[in-house]
Amino acid sequence: MTANLLDRFDMSGRVAVVTGSGQGIGRAIAWGLADAGCDVVLNARRRDDLELTAAGVDQRGRRALMVVGDIRDLSESLAEQTVRHFGRLDIWVNNVGGSDEKTTRSLIDTPDDVFRSQIELNLTSAFQGCKAAAKHMGPGGAIVNISSGAGTRGSPFTGPYAAAKAAMNNLTETLALELAPDIRVNAVAPGPVATEAFAEVLGTDGQLEAIASTIPLGRMGEPDDIAGAVLYLASDAASWVTGQLILVAGGRTQRTHHYLPASPRQS
Repeated sequence: MTANLLDRFDMSGRVAVVTGSGQGIGRAIAWGLADAGCDVVLNARRRDDLELTAAGVDQRGRRALMVVGDIRDLSESLAEQTVRHFGRLDIWVNNVGGSDEKTTRSLIDTPDDVFRSQIELNLTSAFQGCKAAAKHMGPGGAIVNISSGAGTRGSPFTGPYAAAKAAMNNLTETLALELAPDIRVNAVAPGPVATEAFAEVLGTDGQLEAIASTIPLGRMGEPDDIAGAVLYLASDAASWVTGQLILVAGGRTQRTHHYLPASPRQS
């Protein structure tokens, strides 16, 4: 038995990559990993967002490397830069995802190019990230994929996004079996989290309140709620956990979920 169980959450000296870490959940994950002792490689499309995240890592006494760019087809370069700069790669968090679309529509009405774009952003980028991470990690590495509650159920009017996240869940399980025992692969599925991007899509406080009313714990999620689950899965506290999907959604599940037609891209 460990003398102090909290020691298993200490990740001092490790190096983590967090994609989509310019704001919201990604930023919270990056800061959480820094709190746990990791140096963090940050990636997003906007430099100004990354600079704010990097400043937070620095304030926590850890080092940050910023890699600006669209993660699609960038993962291998990101992994190489990580190893070149820090000399190792221990943790990889595939956080990039979402919808480029501001319009909701049924699957039947979804153009093929929109469907392909959603698969590329939410699934293919994670696949590429897992490949790059596995290539450069040694034994004891951990990959955490950020999925969505939408990927655990039918999700009207956000079909391409939900389908991609459902596929990510299977990707997680398959890679966990293929990469064991050296590398653990798990996923976190957030429920509705009040990030800037989520609020931008939802638009009004009334819609956010309507979604919150469907959550048994009575509130929207916060980025730190998701970061806490990621820290667990990335740490030695979860050294006997792989191939799992943790739903962090305030008790909102398939059974408790109430579909709200006016609320696009529910997570």
